[in-house]
Amino acid sequence: MRFSITLKKACSKFGMIDSSRTLSGTPLNPIGLGCMSLSQAYYPLPSEEEGIRLLNKAIDLGVAHLDTARLYGLGHNEALLSRVLKSRRDEVFLASKCGIEAEGPKRSIDCKPATIRRAVETSLKTLNVDFIDLYYLHRRDKDVPIEESVGTLADLKSEGKIGAIGLSEMSAETLGKAAAEHPIAAMQSEYSLWTRNPEIAVLEACKKLKTAFIAFSPLGRGVLAKGLDDATRLDKRDLRVKHPRFNEDNWPKNRGLMDRFEALARKANITPAQLSLAWVLNQGSHVHVIPGTANLDHLEENLATLSIEVPSDLLKQAGEIVNNTSVSGHRYPEKLRAAIDTEEFDAC
Repeated sequence: MRFSITLKKACSKFGMIDSSRTLSGTPLNPIGLGCMSLSQAYYPLPSEEEGIRLLNKAIDLGVAHLDTARLYGLGHNEALLSRVLKSRRDEVFLASKCGIEAEGPKRSIDCKPATIRRAVETSLKTLNVDFIDLYYLHRRDKDVPIEESVGTLADLKSEGKIGAIGLSEMSAETLGKAAAEHPIAAMQSEYSLWTRNPEIAVLEACKKLKTAFIAFSPLGRGVLAKGLDDATRLDKRDLRVKHPRFNEDNWPKNRGLMDRFEALARKANITPAQLSLAWVLNQGSHVHVIPGTANLDHLEENLATLSIEVPSDLLKQAGEIVNNTSVSGHRYPEKLRAAIDTEEFDAC
């Protein structure tokens, strides 16, 4: 099969059996790579050459699933991937997204048919490919019926421009409506020990519809990977600066929570990142993770999770320490919440 060599690389490197999971009918390493952090959000950003080095290393280690979007770096991320894809396209299961339009600092959600078509053509050109394996609607456009947007993607699939259709940060209800129009290969949403919203309904809905669930930020925006000690020292451009969980009221509480979590991982002789990823992957055989990183050592650390047998009692303890009731603050600032279609807990 197309990615069998890539899977064998991962199995050989990390001493694991074939732990692949299916995405759009394709067996893939369940740990993919979220590419956003190579172009925006978390500072300092890597150089282009550092980004290319990391992408190539990821593929060398058996990562086939690379996730990008039109929005990331305002085209920079897709252009960066194109430099790797020109010689390694056959080794990559490529996912991108449309639906969030950017004009300078202004953002809007637009999933009208004409906008989707234009975005797909732009992605194909920027990535310098003639086919994208999985294409998502990045957010739900409340002014356009989801069936209409999905129908446009179904037409693009028939035309051979995309291989499968995905949704991002949408509810179980929206997924059901979309799937009635065309099978949905993947639902991508934030999911980790400290962001549990998909457990309300989406995880189960995906399972019933045979839709893969793709967890982004499975390491809690770096926090669950012991990646942040002092939130007050974040670069002012860093995405987390405006997120409630990192403000002066909530961060001290959350940092204290991480101390307990890190102690649990240390006692088990694994890293916090590995415990975090193992926990997410344990939530269902239809679950994949796409942690982002710009660090080669962290990349290997994440992938090494596949060679570790984490006891169920340890996973249970991790979930009891970090969960939606123990974490302080909403996952998004007020301004961004209106764009999210996912179900919310009564109290966040």
